[in-house]
Amino acid sequence: MIEESQHFETQAVRTQTEKTQFLEHSTPMYLTSGFVFEDAEEMRASFAEEKERNLYSRFSNPNTSEFVDKICKLEGAEDGYAFATGMAAVFSTFAALLNSGDHIVSARSVFGSTHTLFTKYFPKWNIDTSYFTLNEVEKIENLIRPNTKIIYAESPTNPGVDVLDLEWLGNIARKHNLLLIIDNCFATPYLQNPIAFGADLVIHSATKLIDGQGRVLGGVTVGKKDLIREIYLFSRNTGPALSPFNAWVLSKSLETLAVRVDRHCENAFKLAVFLEAHPKVNWVKYPFLKSHLQYKVAKKQMKLGGNIVAFEVTGGVKAGQNFFDNLQMCSLSANLGDTRTIVTHPASTTHSKLADEDKIAVGITDGMVRCSVGLEHIDDIINDIDQALEKL
Repeated sequence: MIEESQHFETQAVRTQTEKTQFLEHSTPMYLTSGFVFEDAEEMRASFAEEKERNLYSRFSNPNTSEFVDKICKLEGAEDGYAFATGMAAVFSTFAALLNSGDHIVSARSVFGSTHTLFTKYFPKWNIDTSYFTLNEVEKIENLIRPNTKIIYAESPTNPGVDVLDLEWLGNIARKHNLLLIIDNCFATPYLQNPIAFGADLVIHSATKLIDGQGRVLGGVTVGKKDLIREIYLFSRNTGPALSPFNAWVLSKSLETLAVRVDRHCENAFKLAVFLEAHPKVNWVKYPFLKSHLQYKVAKKQMKLGGNIVAFEVTGGVKAGQNFFDNLQMCSLSANLGDTRTIVTHPASTTHSKLADEDKIAVGITDGMVRCSVGLEHIDDIINDIDQALEKL
């Protein structure tokens, strides 16, 4: 029996759907598109929502329900809905809650695809976005309009691992009766719980650390029940649902999240310390380095510093390209949160579609490297990055 007082690790392992008549120890996969009914009255009552049950896997499925239940427990949320991808979660959450004429206030440091939603697609429906940067967070209240509905932020940010004060954002949202939505992908529920600091909704790309092994796509939004109800109704009709198989994989992955993230963070901190002393690195950003500008905030709201290290190699674009080509073990990929260490060049990949001035505004330079530190032995990670730097 799962109790609310039990620890994170226990809830992640022991939260399961009800056992079938076979009394299985591990939740089986429910690879079915639909579910059957005993008679016409049960079918009517189920579709009228007089009876709570699975109807169709676009609406719910035992595997997706188990995954959502776990995330809700781990984040301290009332309810949630799971999506096919992290970006499906972002889009559907906003689309369900916003109307034509509404306004968003967002941190400028957001994932490239989220920025594209805000600047290219939402304006088609007369939904505007105003940005604030970390250098001018005190100006956020000046951006709030009568039609503002949502404050949105990532923390830590992608790709620059900047940290926003979630408690401060929560206070502003409550003061102005706005919704606060936080993308918690980089931290995971294990390292940070935005709802405890005032967030109404929390979004995850489960593709990243929650899966942790680069296998499946997934996303999830959790938070207040009334808001999730709107997101569920929108998603039930538009179809961005998570597949039962991916939900099963992600739910099993949560069982090892704490163990994996502990090692990720240990490795990332050691790599950050090494890079900070390297003569061919201009700067390093990692939330739990004392040199990080938001170090005190990170220590207040995060258990550990996460697995992402951002740094800039000396020598500009050419040096950056040579660094990537010199790597022998680390993977070149746009993903993150894998067991394998992954390095990415945000300026030419994940954030390549941003205008030059937008890249500068969020700290993306030509020589910037985003390193998702994996679970290999830390000496091997450091040795590979060191030998690539030494060849510059």
